[in-house]
Parts: sequence; structure tokens; C-alpha cells
Amino acid sequence: MTIRNIFTTALCGSTALALIACSPSAPEASGGGGHGESVAEEYERGPHRGRMLRQGDFALELTIFEDGVDPEFRLFPYLNGQPVDPTRVSATIELTRLGGQIDRFEFTPQEDFLRGDGVVTEPHSFDVAVTASMPGVNGRWQYESYEGRTTIASEQAEAGGIAVAVTGPATLDEMVEVYGEIELMPEGRAELRGWLPGRVVALNASIGDRVEVGQTLARITATESLQTYSVTSPISGVVVERGATLNGPTGSEPLFVVADPSQLHAELFIYPGDLGAVATGQPVHVSSFDGGRSVESEIEFLSPMIDPASQRAIAHVEIPNEDGQWRPGERIRARIEVGEFDVPLAVRTDALQRFRDFTVVYAQFGDTYEVRMLDLGRQTPQWTEILGGIDPGVTYVSEAAFLITADVMKSGASHDH
Repeated sequence: MTIRNIFTTALCGSTALALIACSPSAPEASGGGGHGESVAEEYERGPHRGRMLRQGDFALELTIFEDGVDPEFRLFPYLNGQPVDPTRVSATIELTRLGGQIDRFEFTPQEDFLRGDGVVTEPHSFDVAVTASMPGVNGRWQYESYEGRTTIASEQAEAGGIAVAVTGPATLDEMVEVYGEIELMPEGRAELRGWLPGRVVALNASIGDRVEVGQTLARITATESLQTYSVTSPISGVVVERGATLNGPTGSEPLFVVADPSQLHAELFIYPGDLGAVATGQPVHVSSFDGGRSVESEIEFLSPMIDPASQRAIAHVEIPNEDGQWRPGERIRARIEVGEFDVPLAVRTDALQRFRDFTVVYAQFGDTYEVRMLDLGRQTPQWTEILGGIDPGVTYVSEAAFLITADVMKSGASHDH
């Protein structure tokens, strides 16, 4: 059974998770149903498509306006169904966010509405408390408005492979990404020829045979002296070519070519734009094109010349191949670590997910998870610098975050006030 199946089975089989539940209308899995609202908790909308809050004859229409501006609260007051001059109304809103943070907004009249004095930061997920008054009338309302939030019991999270980390400083490796090929080292290839012209009188190896250093592969009778001598392999390896034929002349072509597939290096193609950052001794991560195989090494040689035709230099990287997983001629990818830099705040790159139009991670508070919309900086395969959207010291989902996304989004996500 896959991790995903384990997670799904555990999730849907637990009565303790009735609120996350396995139905698209479950209120806690509030990825959608309106920006900050669950489908299952629809509410009365006013003329401006905002939430209507009523207390007797007094009513407020609450909207989050973000057309060309940062998101801000706007309140439209009504009495007996008719608009009220906003200068007659005072109001405050308190938002209690997951983790205990409270955002407070005061309002001033503007045109036909009251405008909040701050930005309603993402995510728009909070418990809302609204108070408003005008001469002879007072109102107070409370409601939940969640998005990008879900609750998963710890045992189900563990079964699904969900792991967490804490936001904080990190050291990012600066990388140059290049391509290349696997090649035999010069010492890993040997061409065997006769020492003296003559006739091949014995052949002891064929293509594909494994041979050892010093092993006799052929015997040749010299034309002039009529003496017979042996041709031995100078290296251990595999016979990859055989030009010799029994009773044939030695000729100028190799009798055998032996290759040692354990003696490989990668030739990396370095273009002029990257040459200033690349140097011998730098760590290199080499991987196959399909990503299924990889090896860590370092640059052992960097050519001082650029090929006029291809306009690139060659860097050599040793490739250990005792298990034979690499083959000469194979195309590869490589990431060269050319430097490093410290950042004050970062998250694991694998933790990043998409939610609406944002890149997010999921902050964890006990068994509850909620999106945090991020402003991203520099990025490596391991770490991503964070410029805003989450504070240091916050616990976030670092592994299997896609399971949280699936649960949050199962009822669909929209952006609607």
C-alpha cells in the first residue's frame, strides 16, 4: 500500500476526523467555498456582495476590497434596510488568527462606507469579532471565516508521512546547472597491437569477454624472424572491439580494444557565462537524465581553453562506477556548487505548495494546519529564502505537504468576498 493510500485509508476510516471528513462539504477542510468561507457555511450577501450582519433593524455589510489596492475592510451601514451616513457610525473589527495573533482595525468614514485602517493580510482565515454603533443602536457579531485550513489527528499525519520543521536561518548553496556526458578516462581504454608485423596464430578473447591485466589475448608469428610472441592486455576490463582474425595479418588497426568501465569521468560543458564561477575542487551533484541515479563528486580538471565551434570549456568530474550503473556515452545533468550564502529565514524547498495564486507552506498548530502565503527570495533544490509571509520559529510541514493540499482543496478553492 502506498503512503498516499495509507493516509487516505486512515483519514476516511477514523470517526475522530469527522470534521475533516471524507465529504466535500466538511467545514474544517476549508480550502474553498469563497475566499475565507466554507461552501457549507454560506451567508446572506448584500448589495456589494459582502457578508450581511444584522441585529434588529441595524445591519452592516462587511467586504474585503482588493481591486487595485491591498486588501482592506469596507463596511456599509444600514438602518431599516436603508443606507446610513457612515459619519454616524463607529466600528471596530478584531481578527483572531490561528496561533493567537489578534489584528485590530478601526474605521473612518469615506464616501458611503467605513474604511478599515490597515491591510487584511493573507491568509484571510480567522475568527471575526465586529462591533458597531450609532446613536441609539449597538451591534456585535462573531463568526468564523477560515480558508486553507484543515485538522488532521497526529496519528493520521504520521501514517501519511507528514513531517514538520521550524522556520529559521539557513545556508543556501549557490548552484550552476550544466549538462555533460559520461566518458572513459584515457587510462581506462587500451588498444592492443602487434609489436612486429606478422600473422595471428591464436586468439583467446572475443567481444564482451572480461579480461585481466597481463592476460594473453593473442599470439602472433613475426614475418621476418618467424618467432611467436604473445599480446597481453595492459589493463583489466572488457573487450569492446576485436579487429584480429585468426591467421590474418596484424595490420595497422588494433587487434583488440579493452575498456575498464570502472574508470569513468563526466565531461561537463561549461559556457563562458558560468566560467567565472566554476573552479577545480568545487562539489558537483551528477544525475542521470531521468533522475533515477546520482553521485556526488568534485571538479578535478577545468580546461583553460574554449572550443571555438561549441564555445564551451570542459570540466572533468570523476564518476565512481564499481556497481556499473553508469555507461560511457551517457548524457547527464550536473549541479556545481559554486558558493554559499546565509539567509535569516528559509524553508525546505520540498515544502512549497500552490494555493490559489500563491506559493505557500502549511503552518502547524497542534493538529491544525493552515496556509501561509510566502514572498520568495533565492532558491536551491534544498532551501528557499523567505522574504515575507511567515515568521521565524513557526512549525511548518516540510514533508508530504501535498497531502495537506489535497485535503484543504478537496472542496475546491475560490477567491470570493
